[in-house]
Amino acid sequence: MNIAVTSPSFSKHPELIKYINGVFSQVKLNTEGIRFSKEELINFLKDADAAIIGLDQVDDEVLLALPNLRMIAKYGVGLDNIDLEACKERGVEIGWTGGVNKLSVAEMVIGNSISLLRNIYVSSNQLSNGDWIKNGGQQLSNKVVGIIGVGHIGKEVIRLLKPFNCRILVNDVVSQDDFYFKENVTEASKDEIYKNADVITIHTPFTSGTKNLINKETLSLMKPTAIVINTARGGIVDEKSLAEALVNHKIGGASIDVYEEEPAKNKALLSIPNLICTPHIGGNSYEAVLAMGMSAINSIKKII
Repeated sequence: MNIAVTSPSFSKHPELIKYINGVFSQVKLNTEGIRFSKEELINFLKDADAAIIGLDQVDDEVLLALPNLRMIAKYGVGLDNIDLEACKERGVEIGWTGGVNKLSVAEMVIGNSISLLRNIYVSSNQLSNGDWIKNGGQQLSNKVVGIIGVGHIGKEVIRLLKPFNCRILVNDVVSQDDFYFKENVTEASKDEIYKNADVITIHTPFTSGTKNLINKETLSLMKPTAIVINTARGGIVDEKSLAEALVNHKIGGASIDVYEEEPAKNKALLSIPNLICTPHIGGNSYEAVLAMGMSAINSIKKII
């Protein structure tokens, strides 16, 4: 089989490279770290029987141009960049493991919550500029945390929050009463979360229903000290509205790892002092990359 890997982080991970080359004789890696256009993606995958796909958009037009493709193994957890119905119609199998990088993302949520609440990030940058400003912020312990989207990652955030004795408000489109009762968390409407939470973290897919979920109106409901975190997908948070809320001190701070356009280029947004910006690395700890890559490889092995 011809195997093509589009993900740059997979393609530079030494353990994954060694393993996949030991399993398959013909492997094509994205060693140059290219973010493919549609035409480039088609050209890269043209000889592939199976592809390991990261964030690349795979729609029916792409599939139509790749008649030899038998399987797409997802490197990561979200499937919103792959047209699943088109894959089904064209007989392309999907290999996917939910929650494989959940700990990596959840740790980042906790870390950035503490960094923003305790003023670690802001004061570190201030001191780098020569400003000795002693403002120790607030503790995460005993705060109200709102989690929108209680899937694999949302559940992992709940688990990691236990030592902090937080009151946890949750919202999801799926009823999960037994889980909520067991974990002693409170189901709430989104508006209740916006109004009451000290930390609001988003863990939903990007859909027509979640596009600009965090916007000027919802931001106006939040506490002036509230922290907003998005490690899910770009477009869930309206970046213009978020920037205005941060600059005008309508909320206390934010952390975004995903953007409407990637790579992110909006310097006005990226330079806001109380905004932690990272280049979509939430699920990319060394351990998570290894786990995601092994899952993708093993998905392909099953069809041989």
